[in-house]
Amino acid sequence: MELILKRNKDKKALNYWHQAQNFFKATETLDLLSKPLTTYYCFLNATKALLTVKKIRFDTKHGVSGKSTSGSINLNNEMVYLHPRGVLSGLCNYLEEPVVTTLVPSTNKRLPESYNLKDILYNLEYIHRAYNLTYTNQTELFIPIEEPRFVHDKSQKKGWIELRLEPEYSSENEFSKITGFGKDIYYDQVDYYTIRLNKKFKWDAPRNNPTTESLQELSKYYKNHRKRFRYIYSANKLWYIKRKNLAKVINRGTLPLTFGAMHRLSEMSRYDPNTLEKHLEKSYGWLLSEFITKSIHQFVDMVSSEITGDDFRVTGFRT
Repeated sequence: MELILKRNKDKKALNYWHQAQNFFKATETLDLLSKPLTTYYCFLNATKALLTVKKIRFDTKHGVSGKSTSGSINLNNEMVYLHPRGVLSGLCNYLEEPVVTTLVPSTNKRLPESYNLKDILYNLEYIHRAYNLTYTNQTELFIPIEEPRFVHDKSQKKGWIELRLEPEYSSENEFSKITGFGKDIYYDQVDYYTIRLNKKFKWDAPRNNPTTESLQELSKYYKNHRKRFRYIYSANKLWYIKRKNLAKVINRGTLPLTFGAMHRLSEMSRYDPNTLEKHLEKSYGWLLSEFITKSIHQFVDMVSSEITGDDFRVTGFRT
């Protein structure tokens, strides 16, 4: 990342990236009560680098706030508020999922978009296994898949997304949970299910040279469906599809949700470490620990991929 930013002579973005790197390194030396603070500032500066490279205008405010509602120490009582101005709002605008506020007629004021911390953690793929083991009564939100890819039919001049379900998830019960997909008739569906998105896009590529309209259609199609597909930064290729037909589903990408959740934890780390410690002592404390320790690698990897368009892999592993 540093080499790329230097090559592009983007001094401003490089300064933000160096700050993110410094906070990343500092985080590695801290305990769980302190990690959220430096982790959040790593996220903040990495996001500023992304928005600077992509030339997305943003307010220097954080764009997110939080508070504990009255009641017991519980993740449901930790609220995260997304505001229409700030760095987080700039990130949402870049991802084409702008922050939404709600007008209160009696006061003529607008309420920020809000979520509780438990629901945010439920919507993060890289801790979904820890979440499901912690809250065993809640339905699994992410279904593991293999080889997601774009395919096309020359005769139809149409393209679509195709993927495989992992063998242990290749059953009628699991398939019924995935809306908007059908079985691909070109495969026998014996050892595993190969399924395809029902919606298609125009694709005309004479002599493997796609038309301008086809490229535009592919781009539009990709943007419309990218939020359903998630991956975990790992030595292996770990892809998932996010279900739609469940309660507590937040229609936002991983980056904004991770940013917002870490901001709330950073507030506690800075101003109220005693409350954060009480959370970590609860039965769900290990889930919080997983989020605090894993999110920094996931976030930096995702931002790096957004900036460069490249796929970063862990070295030293056979894949």
